[in-house]
Amino acid sequence: MAEFSGCETCAEYVYNEDFDCYECFADLDEDEFARLISGTAKNCPYYRHNDEYKIVKKQM
Repeated sequence: MAEFSGCETCAEYVYNEDFDCYECFADLDEDEFARLISGTAKNCPYYRHNDEYKIVKKQM
């Protein structure tokens, strides 16, 4: 699968210990997935910046 710009900073891009690699856990339907891998989509519609500091602030 192609790697898209920004995946490394996305909250949906999670390390899978079973397969020893990172995977996208965004809930993409077939059409969205096809657009992303074909290159016709500019950005992932499910991108969420993985800001750990923001999460910790909410917990305090």
